[in-house]
Amino acid sequence: MGTHERDREDRGRGGVPLGGGLTTGEVARRLGVAPTTVRTWDRRYGLGPDAHTGGRHRRWTATDVARLERMCALTATGIPPAEAARTVLGEATQVAESVAMTAPASPDTPPQAQPPARRPSDAPPLPPAHTRSRAGSGLRLGDVRQECKGIARAALRLDAAALDELLEAAILEHGLVAAWTEVIMPTLQAVGRKWESSGERYVEVEHFLSWHVSGALRRGAPPSAADRPGATIVLACVPGENHTLPLEVLAAALAERGLPVRMFGGALPVESLVTAVRRTGPAAVGLWAQSRTTASRPLAQHVAAMEWGVRGARRKPVVLTIGPGWSGRTVTGLPRPTGLAEAVAVLESVVSR
Repeated sequence: MGTHERDREDRGRGGVPLGGGLTTGEVARRLGVAPTTVRTWDRRYGLGPDAHTGGRHRRWTATDVARLERMCALTATGIPPAEAARTVLGEATQVAESVAMTAPASPDTPPQAQPPARRPSDAPPLPPAHTRSRAGSGLRLGDVRQECKGIARAALRLDAAALDELLEAAILEHGLVAAWTEVIMPTLQAVGRKWESSGERYVEVEHFLSWHVSGALRRGAPPSAADRPGATIVLACVPGENHTLPLEVLAAALAERGLPVRMFGGALPVESLVTAVRRTGPAAVGLWAQSRTTASRPLAQHVAAMEWGVRGARRKPVVLTIGPGWSGRTVTGLPRPTGLAEAVAVLESVVSR
C-alpha cells in the first residue's frame, strides 16, 4: 500500500485524522492563516480545541476546525476578531444547549451529575478540502489547489503575516513558475473578478495581494547573475502597460537558472527601451503586454531590427512578445510563448546559443 493510500485510510471524512484530529500547523495551512494566529485565537478568545490527545500536543477535531472556519469567514468581512469570536462562541453555545436539551439522560447518572454540554460531539465532519470553493466572503475560486483558498482568505482578511507565509510556502513547494501558474495567478484572477462585480469593493484586497506577491518573488529569487557578453536578457512592459507581476515571475525564474536579467518594470517609454537595449546588447528582449490596446507590432519590429557590435559581427536581439495582449497581434518572425514555462525555455535556448 502506498503512502497516499495509507494517509487516506488514516483520515476520516473531511480530511481529519481518525487518530485524534489535526495538529495546529495542519489547521493553519487548511485555513490559510499563520499558526500564531490559531494559537492567538485559542489563548485570547477561547477558540481552542475541546481536548488534548496525549501530552501537551493539541489536536483539532472537525468541530473545532469548523468553528475556526466560521471565525475566518467573519473576520474576512471586516468584523473585528474579538466580536467575531463572541459570535462564534455564542453560536456554538446555542447548538450545544439545543443538543443537551434533546439528548436523553443516562439512567445511571443523576441529572445534576451530568457534565454540561459545551459543543456537540456528533457534529458532522467537514467536507473534503477540495470540495470547498469559497474563501470566506463569497470569493468563488472553483476547482483550484487548496493553497489558493488559503491565500485568498489571508488576502481578504488583509493578514500580512499569514499571506507572506503562505506565498513563500507555495513557491518553495512548487517552484516559481508552477506556484504562479497554479496557485497565485488563479487567486489574483478570482480577486479581480470579485472587485469587478462588486463596484469599488475589494480593490484594496487586489492591491494588497499584488504587493505581497511581488515581495515574495523578490525574497525567493537568488541575487542577480553577473553580466555575460551576449547573454543578457532585457524584460520590460510596453508603454502604457503597468501589469508587472508576470514579468517579475519570469525575471525570478530566469535568475534561478543563473541567467543575467535586466528588469525595467512597467510602462517603459519607447526612447528608454531603445536606450536600454543599446546599452546592454542583450541576447533577447521580452516585451510584456496585458492588453491588446498596449501591444504594438511596430515597437516589437523596431527593437528586433536594432543592431550593435563591430562591423562584420553585428548582432540583433531575439524579441519575445509575451502576455495576452499579443493575442491576435502576432509579429512575423518573433517568438510568442503561450505561457511562462515556455517563455523560460525559449529564453534559455536563446542564451545557450
